[in-house]
Amino acid sequence: MGLFSKIFSGKKDKPVPKERTVLSIEIGDILTYDLRDYEVVGKITYRDGSYEWYGYQLLEGHDTIWLSAEMDDELELGIYQKVQLAVSKPYPKEVTYENKTYYLQESGTARVIGEGRSSNLQGTETNYADYADADAANYISLESWGSEIEVSHGYPIEEYEIKIMAGSI
Repeated sequence: MGLFSKIFSGKKDKPVPKERTVLSIEIGDILTYDLRDYEVVGKITYRDGSYEWYGYQLLEGHDTIWLSAEMDDELELGIYQKVQLAVSKPYPKEVTYENKTYYLQESGTARVIGEGRSSNLQGTETNYADYADADAANYISLESWGSEIEVSHGYPIEEYEIKIMAGSI
């Protein structure tokens, strides 16, 4: 009877998607934030010494935002959008954007691993600088890519504000 139960049970072991966290998001996953569904189309892993953090490129229609995720003493998340701001090296101690002053929090050089739309960054290095306003409610991020300096404006969010649906197993 054991043989027949195996043949006729109809039960097939289907692979189950692994549960995702903000530190294990993969290309193709769907992320819901602020009542909008975004597809994860790019991922950058930054490494400065033994410290590692992630940037996820999220696409909804023609709108692109970035989710930053890092585990320091606690999980830190931020949503960023690219902005226009003239900055040059060496990075200044403070920057002004939309009449608000941002103060340098940290800077350094990170090795980069790129995936998806960010795969062209594979193996490069970026000089980065992170700034916060006086009450840490808004951020400015600077990253050098070749001769270009990319500037992003962001703000902190909480993990419960994001829902992740695995796009693959």
